[in-house]
Amino acid sequence: MSNLDNYAEVNGITICYRTLGSQDNPPLLLIMGLGAQLISWPKDLLERFSDEGFFVITFDNRDCGLSSKTEGEPEDSGGLLVQAATGEKVTQKYSLSNMALDSVALLNHLGFDAAHIVGASMGGMIAQTIAIEHPSSVLSLTSIMSATGNPEEFTPTEEALNALLAAPENSKDQIIEANVVASKTLAGPHWDEDYARDLARRNYDRSFHPKGIGFQIGAIAMSGDRTERLAPLRIPSLVVHGTVDPLLPLHNGISTAEAIPEAELLIFEEMGHDLPEKHWTQLIEGIKSLSNKK
Repeated sequence: MSNLDNYAEVNGITICYRTLGSQDNPPLLLIMGLGAQLISWPKDLLERFSDEGFFVITFDNRDCGLSSKTEGEPEDSGGLLVQAATGEKVTQKYSLSNMALDSVALLNHLGFDAAHIVGASMGGMIAQTIAIEHPSSVLSLTSIMSATGNPEEFTPTEEALNALLAAPENSKDQIIEANVVASKTLAGPHWDEDYARDLARRNYDRSFHPKGIGFQIGAIAMSGDRTERLAPLRIPSLVVHGTVDPLLPLHNGISTAEAIPEAELLIFEEMGHDLPEKHWTQLIEGIKSLSNKK
């Protein structure tokens, strides 16, 4: 996997991205979740996608990694989630629609009109929004450990919510350790402590921008429930979810699959809010199968 960071000026911001494989292959755009940099996609998984004949594209969402950062201070994340959960209208700096347009603009910058879109967690919400608002840009849709945005279905455990909203620590070592603990809290039983600690360290060294999470939560809260807007989709779709996800429990994946016409639902036992290696083969096969549909 190349470690070469490239930059694109798109949609009024700068996006940092990486690619892997031949640009002659079908593009596979991978969208990460809340506060997660492009390096959160495991290197070996990306190489396997490339080996399957995809041109793999990863990138840092705005307010994350080496992409553009929003000026100012975000509103209180917990308060925003409460507003969204009670159906109160939320107005923030940007929405998932803006982030979806970032993704489409990056694809266009790379010379593609459409791609196979894969999103994890918040990335799944962005992927769904691309399918709703830019359907001609989506060859297939894969939504992993994500949700429709229905506030009634946001039922995380207290521990998972605290891990999501915890204030950052002060020193590098404390920050890395807190991220390792949060990773364990959100993951299923196949959590790998060594990998989690290495990733936390690499994330910190590459970019530490905790307030970006607040802006991204604002985008989620502002964007509302997508259930009805998913109903008209006619795009080959796969929904992937774990049985022990403490942040977005399994019913979120089931509801997403029910909302998208003819979506396939792939449920992984012993998967939390993570993507352990034992499930990669099935995931890759599922996405490959989608890519062969018309």
